[in-house]
Amino acid sequence: MEGKRRVNWRILMLALCMILVFSGLSFRVWWLQTVEAAKIMDYASGQWDWEKTLKPKRGAILDRNGEILAYEGKAYTVNARLKPQNEKDQDYVKDPYYTATTLAKILNAPVDELLKSLTKPNSKIVLLGRYGNKITEEQKKMIQDAQFPKLPSGVQVETNQLPGIYLTETTRRFYPNNSFAAHVLGYLDFDEQPKMGIELQYDKELRGEKGEMEILTDGAGYQLPDGERKYKPAKDGDNVYLTIDRQIQDYVEQALDKAERDFKPKGLTVVVSDPQTGEILAMGNRSQFNPNTYYEGISNYTNHAVTTMFEPGSTFKIITLAAAIEEGLFNPNDTYQSGTYKIKGQIPIRDHNNGQGWGRISYLEGVQRSSNVMFVILGYEKLKLEKLKEYFSRFGIGSLTGIELPYEKKGNLINLEKPRSPRDWAVTTFGQGVTVTAIQQVAAVGAIANGGELLKPHIVKELRDPHTGAVVKRTQREVVRRVVSEATAKQTRDILETVVEGEAGTGSAYRIEGYHVAGKTGTAQKYDPNTGKIMEGHYIASFIGFAPKDNPKLLVYVVVDDPTTDEWYGTWGKTIISPIFKSIMERSLQYLQQQPDIQATQAAVAKSGKVAAGAQIQPPALPEVTVPKLVGMSNTAAQLRAKQENLTVSVIGTGTKIVEQYPAPYEKVAAGSQVVLVTDRVKGSKMPDFKGKSLRDVMEFSSLAGIAVQASGSGFVASQSIPPGTVLTGSEKLQVTLRPESEPPAALANQAQTGGTAGQTGTPPVSGTVVPPPAGGSANEATGGTTANPLPQSTNPANSGTPPSGQAEAGTTP
Repeated sequence: MEGKRRVNWRILMLALCMILVFSGLSFRVWWLQTVEAAKIMDYASGQWDWEKTLKPKRGAILDRNGEILAYEGKAYTVNARLKPQNEKDQDYVKDPYYTATTLAKILNAPVDELLKSLTKPNSKIVLLGRYGNKITEEQKKMIQDAQFPKLPSGVQVETNQLPGIYLTETTRRFYPNNSFAAHVLGYLDFDEQPKMGIELQYDKELRGEKGEMEILTDGAGYQLPDGERKYKPAKDGDNVYLTIDRQIQDYVEQALDKAERDFKPKGLTVVVSDPQTGEILAMGNRSQFNPNTYYEGISNYTNHAVTTMFEPGSTFKIITLAAAIEEGLFNPNDTYQSGTYKIKGQIPIRDHNNGQGWGRISYLEGVQRSSNVMFVILGYEKLKLEKLKEYFSRFGIGSLTGIELPYEKKGNLINLEKPRSPRDWAVTTFGQGVTVTAIQQVAAVGAIANGGELLKPHIVKELRDPHTGAVVKRTQREVVRRVVSEATAKQTRDILETVVEGEAGTGSAYRIEGYHVAGKTGTAQKYDPNTGKIMEGHYIASFIGFAPKDNPKLLVYVVVDDPTTDEWYGTWGKTIISPIFKSIMERSLQYLQQQPDIQATQAAVAKSGKVAAGAQIQPPALPEVTVPKLVGMSNTAAQLRAKQENLTVSVIGTGTKIVEQYPAPYEKVAAGSQVVLVTDRVKGSKMPDFKGKSLRDVMEFSSLAGIAVQASGSGFVASQSIPPGTVLTGSEKLQVTLRPESEPPAALANQAQTGGTAGQTGTPPVSGTVVPPPAGGSANEATGGTTANPLPQSTNPANSGTPPSGQAEAGTTP
């Protein structure tokens, strides 16, 4: 009986336990399915769902010819593990001081800063601040070499000398030409935020659109079948092609470098435009900065060409002159009394030679001498206030030009809109009491140069798809309005040419032999920004000019703010501004193949007395051509581009894309010279006809095609072993016979007569086998020629001063 009771008790206890267990399980199930359901689903989704934002590649910025000025490239971030992951882990920073001193040399960082990061007490992994953020490929290799250096014997050390240091791949913005056009380009900081310039203005187009991807995975992270839920590919940013021409910009950079070095001005600004289209071909400022190392400090964040407002001085007289001509109020033969102009109750307005003037002179001479008095007569007496306001507004003064750059200012016409006295608006006729930006001046004078149309200036040529090259958007010539008639513009240009060429002209220092230059000088006093009073001895000097006068290809505006010099400001044009202007204008015209006017050259030479009267002047040498960059272009496009530059073309290969060229991009050659293009498929190219060509021409071809050459004799090719038109396989050996009696091609013969480029004419006697240099190398190395020097890596940016508008003072000089 007692045993039966114990069994029943056990059964009861077991039943109670089972009831409790099942009750607990039921409660737990209920709890999970109700109270914690949402939390658990979120946790599960975190394991199943895999989401990733796909980053687009930022578009490149290129010049008008496809030369890359900014691009997104591979970079690396330096990380340091300060604590081991477990007892066996040896890959952590064991010697912070050694690690810091070694990395400091590579990262250009202070040892103390790195040591501070490497000795953080409670950190397991640290970044090395901005010094280790987005380092270059070269720096990465240097770190790897420091981790596993080579012994003097050449054996590489197998033990990591910098344990705990590892790199993660990322991207960063690169500016291959350093300070080149920095204020135009702007920069991207390490947080990928655009600052200044095109980077800021076209950030949306350059940045592209982010993509996203979402898939289902198992617990181990592997994608489940049909587990893709959503996929949106990233859209890479568009490439932005500027109207800037790298070669002309380089001329600007070189001229600004020299002027800054010699005169240390407060600022310099140069703008070069094509007045026929409104395209900006170059824009430079000083002081400058390197966008690759912006973190080292930028002293000048301002692109003065579009942001700084200043009193233009006498360059502004061009607008007053054109307005008077348009209204029929200017007769070049009329005369007036120069020196001083009096307005009742006002301070007299004086000519720039302290009011002495030049007696009674003609209006034409008044323009040439930059007489303030004459322009007051034209504007104050004849045009009057309302007409002045109308014409200044027509020419875009006081309005934004709309150029594709950020922070543009519009200047002001306060002394015309709200004059406090007649003198206030009278002095605006010669560029006082009015403020402009350099780009406004360029657009306004460009209207005179192109025949009377005010054009919207453009610095962006087009946007292109980075993968297909298709044009997404292209800027066109955009006429804002007609400001004066063609006849008025023509007469104004003719008069402005006399400012440069006339005996009494203030612009004689800006003459360029062989070219008709028209332009106007200007000097304006500066104002103290705190008091509004004139700063004695401080000036902004400038010159704006275009050439050739009757069909201008280029307009150049040079502004120099307060140079450091003991010279009288009246001589600044000759000593400071003229060298800048002439260097840029002359070299750019030659680069654009604008041939000199022979009659103008003869007249200038005869006038200067350099040759005896009646002596014959030789025609100018065959013009030089700058070889464009053709690598990367399609075969058809490259040939067309070369022919546009007056070059003959020889193509090696049957591919569709150009991968190499000779001569190299931007090398100077004589017009009509041959450029050799190598396609992405060399096999199947045909042997050209070398008869009459120099050995250099043969070597150019053979070095690029990769075939051996054996030459005998000297002079020019008389015969060749492989007939022209033969399809090449790359294993051939070409034998050529040279004879001196053969005549070189016409282009080379002309060049020889005029002292052409070294290596283009004449070939030293050669005998035996000539081994071509490796493909891509210069053929000059094989023939003993001299390779062209690479283009200098210039720098950039400027200052034009920012004088406030206020009570104008007489004293503006030409």
